[in-house]
Amino acid sequence: MCNQAVCLLAATIESAGIATVAIVLLRNVAQAVRPPRALCVPYPFGYPLGKPHDPEIQREVMMQAFALLESEGPPPVIV
Repeated sequence: MCNQAVCLLAATIESAGIATVAIVLLRNVAQAVRPPRALCVPYPFGYPLGKPHDPEIQREVMMQAFALLESEGPPPVIV
């Protein structure tokens, strides 16, 4: 899915009162679109959770994303 679309959708969902974290591959897009919370990952397109069949890395990405839900900073929080 498009990084920009994910960030815009996250902001729209947040406006309805539901907390979100966008997992993005392009930090510059997240900085431009400014979703409430974004986790930038260093993986290739199509693999936002890392390489297939690597549950340890995938779990770590998800745990980092969930941890952003507890962030105290004002939006956007981009890690």
